[in-house]
Amino acid sequence: MTTEPAEPSPAPAPAVLPAPAAPAAPPQPSPAPAAITDLSAEPHTAPHAGPAPAPAAPGDVLAAGPEQPARAPRRPRPVLLSVYGLVLGVLAGGGVGYAVQAQRPPTPLPPLQVALPGYPAAPVDASAFAAAQPKAPAIEGDLTKLLVKPPAGSEPWGDFPDKASWVSVGELAEHKGDAADLFKSLLGSGIRRAAEVDWKKDGIRYRVTLTQYTAQEADNAKPDRGQQFADDVDSSFRIYDTPRNWADSTDTYYYGSAAAKRGSVQMLVEVFAPQPLDAEAVKSLAKEQWERLV
Repeated sequence: MTTEPAEPSPAPAPAVLPAPAAPAAPPQPSPAPAAITDLSAEPHTAPHAGPAPAPAAPGDVLAAGPEQPARAPRRPRPVLLSVYGLVLGVLAGGGVGYAVQAQRPPTPLPPLQVALPGYPAAPVDASAFAAAQPKAPAIEGDLTKLLVKPPAGSEPWGDFPDKASWVSVGELAEHKGDAADLFKSLLGSGIRRAAEVDWKKDGIRYRVTLTQYTAQEADNAKPDRGQQFADDVDSSFRIYDTPRNWADSTDTYYYGSAAAKRGSVQMLVEVFAPQPLDAEAVKSLAKEQWERLV
């Protein structure tokens, strides 16, 4: 046996923990703190047991990304403010108007008035009642049948109708040199319809026209002021001693006319002659046409 004291055995060194493996992919930035140390892999040891833990590997720190500036408070838009104000104004105005109207006393409506039917005290005379009614137009029916017929031996006058025919307002206006102005005037005169007949005999041209106006414009059928060709007829009669010129021509003619009114119809007789006219011949033709109207 040896008498040397035995040496104390050294204390065992603390075991070194292996470093945790790096994550498979870098983590996404999150609003976590700037750095977080992964302590899940460290063992739970006493506060005073063993040395300080080894520093964390670079992969153990989760990056949070750059700090974002604080967002300014959102301001209301002017358009929205205008819309809100408009809606509130309409609602407030409607409410105020309703409140004011509700406080007013109701307006009473006038009583309904119905005219009672009236009856004559005595029986009405049928003849007197018929006489009091509006009279029918003096002339109705076909105006072409009321025109005089051209005398024997006459011939057509150009393109004008040598037989009694209906004519339009435009055809009436073409008889004058200022056709455009006359057409506008005739359109506003209340013409209802017109008929005409033309012929030529011994170098003298004749035209007879019957123009009927509406009942409202019957006064337009009145002839111009002038000498009457008959005493009991609302008429006018004129013979011109001075020759006139045809439209767009140097040829001259002597003109005579006779006009009369019956009801809403105007009768117009026109004569164009290369020599001075016989007044009695024009009057005779006018009287013949007038007799067909009465």
